[in-house]
Amino acid sequence: QVQLLESGGGLVQAGGSLKLSCTASGIIFTFNYMGWYRQAPGKQRELVAGITTGGTIIYGDSVKGRFSISRDDAKNTVFLEMYSLNLEDTAVYYCAGGITASAIRYWGQGTQVSVSS
Repeated sequence: QVQLLESGGGLVQAGGSLKLSCTASGIIFTFNYMGWYRQAPGKQRELVAGITTGGTIIYGDSVKGRFSISRDDAKNTVFLEMYSLNLEDTAVYYCAGGITASAIRYWGQGTQVSVSS
């Protein structure tokens, strides 16, 4: 059974930083695409960042220059380093894995990130 398990969420003050991790288990292959998405209350889920095994990276417009995605394929893990957090970054952050950004096969259960003033 394939599972994506996120960790690293929590409460942080505005201007602070957090690092999220997501490890895939139950797979015998590496996801070509792994990404982070977020959903704030009353809003649709949106792309935060995505990365392929080939090193192609995409970021949502609101996080460009503040967030950094990376992956360790030997550990089936993807990371999201978040800096200069602001109140609008408060959301549940979900890890995703699949073939491409438009062909996601699996989702994690989500981890809450809350930014306080």
